[in-house]
Amino acid sequence: MVLQAIRYQPGRLQILDQLKLPHQEVYDEIRNAQDGWHAIKDMRTRGAPAIAIVAALSLAVELQNNALSDRAEEVAAFIVEKLDYLVTSRPTAVNLADAARKLKQVVSAVSSVNGCGGAAVRQAYCDAAARMLIDDVADNEAIGRYGAEWIIKTAGNGGGLSVVTHCNTGSLATAGYGTALGVIRSLHAMGELKRAFCTETRPYNQGSRLTAFELVHDKIPATLVTDSMVSALLRLKGPSERIAAIVVGADRVAANGDTANKIGTYQLAIVAKAHGLSFLVAAPRTTIDLQTKSGADIVIEERAPQEMTRVKGPRFDGVDLDLSRTETVSIAATGIDVWNPAFDVTPANLIDGIITEVGVVEKNKNGMFDLAAIMPPQETIKPASVGDV
Repeated sequence: MVLQAIRYQPGRLQILDQLKLPHQEVYDEIRNAQDGWHAIKDMRTRGAPAIAIVAALSLAVELQNNALSDRAEEVAAFIVEKLDYLVTSRPTAVNLADAARKLKQVVSAVSSVNGCGGAAVRQAYCDAAARMLIDDVADNEAIGRYGAEWIIKTAGNGGGLSVVTHCNTGSLATAGYGTALGVIRSLHAMGELKRAFCTETRPYNQGSRLTAFELVHDKIPATLVTDSMVSALLRLKGPSERIAAIVVGADRVAANGDTANKIGTYQLAIVAKAHGLSFLVAAPRTTIDLQTKSGADIVIEERAPQEMTRVKGPRFDGVDLDLSRTETVSIAATGIDVWNPAFDVTPANLIDGIITEVGVVEKNKNGMFDLAAIMPPQETIKPASVGDV
């Protein structure tokens, strides 16, 4: 059974509430852009590609279920205002801003046609938003294939290879299949994966709650480790487990290859370098931001101190979990100051390759990533038939 975190059909959007995972699978109804904004802000849905898709589709269902003006320019203005609002939900991930820009282009192009009405603008937007869902799955499958082939070629096959990953980059973070976790899925499908090691990813535990959930769901051999165990893992178990690479996702890749990703990624890149392992970033081209020249220009979101000082989960009586009772437990000294950045930036010099849907980008002879060479021209999203979704 394929894990589906985003369920969409015209007029209806449901998202898998990731705050209730891994113990409960509950789908929330998203009826409008405000619902979408809160789902993203509250991290009921997360992951750079998924954020963009949920935001776009939340506005689509609002447009589909509510009466709007017959005037094209008024509908266009309404859409632009809502897109600007949705972008404020998570500032670091570039996919959302990129999707909003492309969707605005769709709306602008249609609304400027003489004789065009509000219904045509609405339909053009909804078709373009639906196409994003389809394209993301295809892109992720290509990322998984290219990444797996690169790792096999670099490390050599035979006997299986192991991979370390961080945070959650699978079906829960995308429209389906995943980016870094898609590489792991592809290695497994090829019969080349010995074991996946996933970090717990403190303080929000996306690795232990979400990545572990996906790996168990797909019956992929996997082991959970704490964030602070990776150095010991590579030294003590690296050779016997044939650990070949650390593969992570990205929330924003700057023009020079500097990459913003979940907090803890930077230290994994340093550890990989110290142990002679490949460090790979898996991300669709929508995550690459050529307007951001380097990691120094990336705005890093800081989140609530309570994410570090408290943990929440179902009550455990020593034998069973009581899913009807959720408890919050304090794990830090009362009154301690907290610094809780959600992301860090890994310098390009620590990254060996950036896996995209068109191939793996490596550094050129000057030691630089030429990401502009793989980027498509500035274009809008192609409309989709609702029957495609």
